[in-house]
Amino acid sequence: MQAASYNYPTRMIFGPGTRAQLGDLLKARGKNRPLIVTDKGIAGLPFLAEMVDSLKAGGLDPAVYSEIFGNPDKPQVTKGVDAYRAHNADSFIILGGGAALDVGKVIALMINHPGDVFDYEDGNPDMPPVDKDIPFNICVPTTAGTGSEVGRSSVISDENHIKRIIFDPRMMPPLVVADPELTVGLPAGVTAATGVDALSHSVEAFLAKGYHPMADGIALEGIRLVKENLETAVKEPGNIVARGNMLMASSMGATAFQKGLGVTHSCAHALSAVCDLHHGLAIALMLPACMRFNAVTLPDRMKRLEAAVSTELSFDAWLEAFNAKVGLPARLGDVGVKEEHIARLVDIAVKDVCHGCNVREVSAADFEALFKEAL
Repeated sequence: MQAASYNYPTRMIFGPGTRAQLGDLLKARGKNRPLIVTDKGIAGLPFLAEMVDSLKAGGLDPAVYSEIFGNPDKPQVTKGVDAYRAHNADSFIILGGGAALDVGKVIALMINHPGDVFDYEDGNPDMPPVDKDIPFNICVPTTAGTGSEVGRSSVISDENHIKRIIFDPRMMPPLVVADPELTVGLPAGVTAATGVDALSHSVEAFLAKGYHPMADGIALEGIRLVKENLETAVKEPGNIVARGNMLMASSMGATAFQKGLGVTHSCAHALSAVCDLHHGLAIALMLPACMRFNAVTLPDRMKRLEAAVSTELSFDAWLEAFNAKVGLPARLGDVGVKEEHIARLVDIAVKDVCHGCNVREVSAADFEALFKEAL
């Protein structure tokens, strides 16, 4: 697979083995005390130790903060800010899947900005200005799904397990190193679930309200890349071409959803809060029903989605078949969601901001019907 570099939507260095450039990239900016922010799962993996050794061999003095797990929350951010200051760090390497990237970006925001993390929630009319320095950070994704490495927001859960979106355009990392070799060790189930999350970002962006042909074009190509590469990445985990194309599809999905997301993400956020479901798995389980819901409003756009994946099936039927191909369960009931959960799921989903961009208005009764259909 050919290495490449881009400056859209931020500076991105892409290709197998590119993580070896991290030390030089930091030194070129006068940084020598990076804090590596990552999650507990990565803390014990050989590639992290190799990265630390490589940085030290290059004359840098790195430290590691790895207290990130599950759905990220405010205490993980607070401890990361403390770790940065304790190390007297001057920069970040933010390494991992969506949780680590989301937490790392908010830690960077909070180093020099006052107040509480949730003061910076998207839509807060009293949000303090983001007008101070955000330490230099390099995002290094290890999954292909969230696309947070090119995003301007992070999702952080509050004490009631409600996912809240922290947003500012300056939160977009100034540099991304996307090395598909870091994704080859992912289990098949995580590869599949995160991959469908990447697919959903492009799909929901394409269907979101508003005029944004640039986002629409990126979304359609991202959908094609997922369709042509996710099954291979699941069944041939060492296939670098498939892994690289999925990593790129993930970044493209997150770039496209600057246009907006939709009803599927509101459902998934509720499922993670109430039933602690993995975000990508929750997306995969809800996406077919949500597409049937939207098809009533946008039949022409659904035809374009069907063309993007070259199917004669309806798009929702193709999604169900695709989930089965990559080994994902079909029903919410298969993963422990019960009828008794639905009232709480509806209460959270209605309050979630993502469905505000959905092309069809979504009422509480609609959410109830969607959860029951997917059950």
